[in-house]
Amino acid sequence: MKYNRDEIWDLLSEVKDPEIPVLSIIELGIAREVKIQGNKILIRITPTYSGCPAMKAIENEIEKVLRINGIQDFEIKKDFSETWTTDWMDKEAKQKLKDYGIAPPGKTEANDDFLNSLKASGKTVTCPYCNSTNTELQSEFGSTACKSQYYCHDCDEPFEHFKCI
Repeated sequence: MKYNRDEIWDLLSEVKDPEIPVLSIIELGIAREVKIQGNKILIRITPTYSGCPAMKAIENEIEKVLRINGIQDFEIKKDFSETWTTDWMDKEAKQKLKDYGIAPPGKTEANDDFLNSLKASGKTVTCPYCNSTNTELQSEFGSTACKSQYYCHDCDEPFEHFKCI
């Protein structure tokens, strides 16, 4: 069976991030490129960070989706040549994060550490539950390295914030 690039992208949209199951690897910007060379499918993925423990699970899920759909000749390449950024996530993906209870990232600031930029600019993280900005950083690290832990003083709920990277 012969597939085109759009069909492969559709299959990849079924692969969810194991740490944030409301987002596909396409919505997160992890899936970067699909090439078809003859009968071989080449898929390029970029990890959210070099030590991301979810990457092996993501690769396994990509392989599973491809094989279930009759694709046997493929290569999945982890590519570290460009640094993943939360700027690759679109507005809809960020809304899905918020609806899931994770405060979405804002726009990154070039050559600026996320926490320093928050402190220096007076930016606050908005609570995904009540939209309050009366929030406080509790820990730079949440359940995964790409999230930090916050507390909302208005609705008394803890929540995670997806860090700008």
